[in-house]
Amino acid sequence: MAVLVIRFSVHVHPGSKSPGVGGGYADALIVRTRARAVDGRATEEVVERLADAFTVRRGDVAIVRGATSRNKVVEVRGDAQRLNERLSELRQST
Repeated sequence: MAVLVIRFSVHVHPGSKSPGVGGGYADALIVRTRARAVDGRATEEVVERLADAFTVRRGDVAIVRGATSRNKVVEVRGDAQRLNERLSELRQST
């Protein structure tokens, strides 16, 4: 397994009625959270949702830039091929 850190942009929709990961906004992956953007709760949920979506541990997901912004840059650590395939699938889903 080739361990790699992939880096990509996400656009967060806090306070969503239907939380999840999927779709695109410009070149960013959309992450919808139930949590509102208060006291970092939405950012914490972004990490949890991405870990679930990529089937990795929460510790393998890191916010690199934009911790307090709707637009974030994240890194996910794992098998490079599998992560890139999953990212492509998620961007195409809604």
